[in-house]
Amino acid sequence: MHVWLRRRRYRDPRTAPGLWQPIEGPSLPDDSTVHLVIDLALRVGEVQLASGAGAADVTATVMAVADAYGLPRTEVDVTYTSITISWHRGREAAPITSLRVVRSRSTDYTRLAVLEDLIRRIVADEIKAPDAYAELDRITRQPHPYRRWVATCAWAGMAAAVAFLVGGGPFIALSAALVTAVVDRVGRMLNRREVPFFFQQVVGGALAATAALGLYATDLLPGLRPSLLVSTGIVVLLSGLSLVGAVQDAITGYHVTAAGRSIEIGLLTAGLITGITLTLRAGVQLGVQTTIADPLPPLISVVPMQFAAGGVTSLFFALASYAPLRALPIAAAAGAVGTATYGLLALTGTNTITCAAVAATVVGFGGAVMSRRLRTPALVVSVAGMVPLLPGWTTYRGLYQLTVEGDGSGLSTLVLAAGTALALASGVVLGEFLGRPVRSGLSRLERKLAGSRLSGLPRPARRRGH
Repeated sequence: MHVWLRRRRYRDPRTAPGLWQPIEGPSLPDDSTVHLVIDLALRVGEVQLASGAGAADVTATVMAVADAYGLPRTEVDVTYTSITISWHRGREAAPITSLRVVRSRSTDYTRLAVLEDLIRRIVADEIKAPDAYAELDRITRQPHPYRRWVATCAWAGMAAAVAFLVGGGPFIALSAALVTAVVDRVGRMLNRREVPFFFQQVVGGALAATAALGLYATDLLPGLRPSLLVSTGIVVLLSGLSLVGAVQDAITGYHVTAAGRSIEIGLLTAGLITGITLTLRAGVQLGVQTTIADPLPPLISVVPMQFAAGGVTSLFFALASYAPLRALPIAAAAGAVGTATYGLLALTGTNTITCAAVAATVVGFGGAVMSRRLRTPALVVSVAGMVPLLPGWTTYRGLYQLTVEGDGSGLSTLVLAAGTALALASGVVLGEFLGRPVRSGLSRLERKLAGSRLSGLPRPARRRGH
């Protein structure tokens, strides 16, 4: 036991038994243990942040890990590129502060799922700190669960499913799959050469638009609608952006992190728009005249096909993001439910943004309620479930109106696309917020006010004071 000395004040110093009173409490960990625990907590937070988890989730998890190993009075600061932790040791000793920079981001939902199992074991006091550190080192060093070509095929399969979802036929789906596979391989090649992601998005958008205009100009596929092929590429290239994380950070009060995510999303989206716009303008200069098709029919117009296409889209997205095999059927169910909800609301005449918000809320609610029981991160279910609803075709229509037709109404179309994307992300966060008390118990009102959680612990961490 360690003896703490606390100074007490008395009204009459002459009757005070002593100015200093010994108080027994738990002994302070040694320096080596402190540094090990702090580094472990930082690395856990780094993996979560790199996987797209919200800043609130990362903060609560880092605090819980430190608290579980005897460092209760920790302060954590999370930004988009770094995590800082400081452990206060009272007034007599200086705090210990450490910083870890998140240099790379890689979506690997299998790694995230295994990490969450480790976090639960840490909080339940089932594993010692050195063993947990070794386990975390194994998790971060292990390769992706699937080979690269599997992920490429998954992206291609996702593009084919999106093509069916927006009304394309088998030939459009096959073309979209081939173009997406080429875009993915070119993107990986550029990534190995450390080309900034902005230029990767420019190249990806240009490749998708070039393929669509080339097929249209050569008439290899009679009756081809270039808008369908380009919009499919837009959905695929937008699906990897952390829309949900940005909205979650803004709602939970982490505005610096939300601003960082939003700037990155805006920059990468601008790169995609630049690639498509340059290609469309080049097509006009070369005499390739295309037309915008009529507005798309409601997603639920062909019930079995659209319902299945939404589920398959989410399934392939989860596979491309290296989700565990047990999570694939759950992701498919989320996509199917979200697509069906959107389509049914569209049939009633509800506007696009409201349809997207309600469908995403249903997906987020289901992910929050079922993810813990199925041992699957809610982030996987929520993000995969909203992917089929991304506004790829609306984005293409706005770009075409502005670039080719010179129509100023294209700006309002792009605003509609941005509003739809924001409604999807906000709906997912709202659904998780509503689903958490159902999962944890409706009688505990305070859990409703602790912020939404898509990764990490099932409930906010509580500090244990000394």
